[in-house]
Amino acid sequence: MTESNARKILVTSALPYANGSIHLGHLLEYIQTDIWVRFQKSRGHQCTYVCADDAHGTAIMLRAEKEGITPEQLIANVKAEHEADFAAFHIAFDHFHSTHSDENRELAEYIYTACRDKGHIAVRRIKQLYDPVKSLFLADRYIKGECPKCGAGDQYGDNCEACGATYTPADLVNPYSVISGATPIEKESEHYFFKLPDFQAFLQEWTRSGTLQEEVANKLAEWLDSGLQEWDISRDAPYFGFEIPDAPGKFFYVWLDAPIGYMASFKYLCDRRDDLDFDEYWRPDSNAEVYHFIGKDIINFHALFWPSMLSAAGFRTPTAVNAHGFVTVNGAKMSKSRGTFIKARTFLNHLNPSYLRYYFAAKLGSSVDDFDLNLEDFVQRVNADLVNKLVNIASRTANFVVKGGGVLSAECAEPEMVQAFIDRGDVIAELYEKREFGRAMKEIMALADRANEYIQLKAPWAMNKEPGREAEVLAVCSVALNCFRQLMTYLAPVLPELAAKTQAFMKLDDLAWDSRKTILLGHAIDGFTPMLARAELSKVEAILQETQSELAKETGLAAPAAAASTTKVAAVKDKPAKSKNKGPELREDGTEVIADTIEFADFAKVDLRIARIVRAEHVEGAEKLLQLTLDIGNNETRNVFSGIKAAYAPQDLQGKLTVVVANLAPRKMKFGVSEGMVLAAGPGGADLWLLEPHEGAQPGMRVL
Repeated sequence: MTESNARKILVTSALPYANGSIHLGHLLEYIQTDIWVRFQKSRGHQCTYVCADDAHGTAIMLRAEKEGITPEQLIANVKAEHEADFAAFHIAFDHFHSTHSDENRELAEYIYTACRDKGHIAVRRIKQLYDPVKSLFLADRYIKGECPKCGAGDQYGDNCEACGATYTPADLVNPYSVISGATPIEKESEHYFFKLPDFQAFLQEWTRSGTLQEEVANKLAEWLDSGLQEWDISRDAPYFGFEIPDAPGKFFYVWLDAPIGYMASFKYLCDRRDDLDFDEYWRPDSNAEVYHFIGKDIINFHALFWPSMLSAAGFRTPTAVNAHGFVTVNGAKMSKSRGTFIKARTFLNHLNPSYLRYYFAAKLGSSVDDFDLNLEDFVQRVNADLVNKLVNIASRTANFVVKGGGVLSAECAEPEMVQAFIDRGDVIAELYEKREFGRAMKEIMALADRANEYIQLKAPWAMNKEPGREAEVLAVCSVALNCFRQLMTYLAPVLPELAAKTQAFMKLDDLAWDSRKTILLGHAIDGFTPMLARAELSKVEAILQETQSELAKETGLAAPAAAASTTKVAAVKDKPAKSKNKGPELREDGTEVIADTIEFADFAKVDLRIARIVRAEHVEGAEKLLQLTLDIGNNETRNVFSGIKAAYAPQDLQGKLTVVVANLAPRKMKFGVSEGMVLAAGPGGADLWLLEPHEGAQPGMRVL
């Protein structure tokens, strides 16, 4: 990457609210953004990632009052917690700021004044409900009462959760303030409005300029076609925020200064770095790029209000606003009662953050579709891809190189294969650029499969036992490690911790994208140490249980039922006592009892799939087992130990189709973890036959 080709890119994520902890729903966005930023930096671009805590609003003021501290103390405490959680998940901001800052105050006042002076601010009196005890105006979420439609109690001021009716707070029967319990009164106040309708024509063009995803632009078109409304940008004292210039007792609504916080965080960084110029990025004719990553629930603020204010104040608008969907867990909305509203810190207490980074990447695309965190699939995908495929390449080959002197071969034994890995980087880069991370992971794992097949075919562990073949062993392992280096270059934006371990043991200066073009020849490496342990279902269960315990503490209620009852995480049942009678169990009529009967619903839970045996190998020290690597479709492989050694030689199985129980809970055995069961029939021993589907079948097909 030459300096002339390097891009100047500013990237932001939505600002987390300084009134609570980071949870997995938040992390989807920050991990998505961080991966994209790391990729751009790897390519040699000047990519700057800034964010900040959203630190204003009534909710923060009330929480600080409840805790007996100042709002400033509260937001400082929360900011420290947020930064620690982000760092633990390897999210590398260039700067993380706060909206309660001098930079944000100055920019908010500048943008507001520019809008006011150009006639885009209106002032008029409105009526609102008011808490006479707390002496403050009440937002809808702080008012409850009886639904005017169905009479249900304890309903919020905008909609009824019982019947679905929508209404205004004034329509509630027997309303009360959630804050004090007092009956609200109606009170008039002067408010300030941003004249969004002034920007109707501008927004109709801007939203169709390619800045937004098509589905987002289509949604905004519905709002534009129905006519835009003026936006209330003021709140009355008491309020924690910035006072509006020349309007004592009036404060900027939190959503006015929140997006300005992107600029403020960048401004703070520019004032401390010589290589960044604030105006170069934000002037209207800027050649720099500005990208916002946000959730789809706040698209109106970022794609209607924000570009309009920027345009009015003489600043450039974003290059793109990238929206994503919501996170669900096991197909359902994140829920405290089900133990699936998981905090970042709770996850970190039990599992490696690299697991979550990879799983998010493996399923993320560029659309605004919701993202489902299926906990069982999460464990299986992480183990299959990262442990069985990726780390397996280095763990099976590196020590042979170290024992042979610790230096890779001076010549590449498979130059065409390694070059194919290098060339595929162009395709993977394009997918990263387009935020098609899931497709990129499939490309990378397909290469990992190829590397593992090569290792299995060459079997350096077998060659190593034969005198005089040391050079061949070194050549094979050198090819494998060159392929591993390519894979880690491609995965470094997703797995920075593993990338750092790779750099250390392979003695690499960096894993920059273009560095992959040089094959490592005569290159010294260090000894390999385990890079990543397997994910365990028991750890996922512990996360859910801890989450439920946290809920119990918050509510003062007993902890809900075990988390396993609300998830697909397998529970281990007690084994029945073994019968002392070694013969078959007989009925009264003398016929043999084959097994206890089960209901059809029990059988329907069994996930039978067609699988292709990618490779089969003997298990050292096992008399009956073969270790099988199964392709079960969708670029997913499983490691299965099967007691069919007496009936099949490993070389006879490779490429065969069989049937596998795909949703069997992983079982830890002496020789490793088995992640399924292949089906066979026969009396046993040599008389055993794998179930083999016909030739038209494909891996991943369901067996009905």
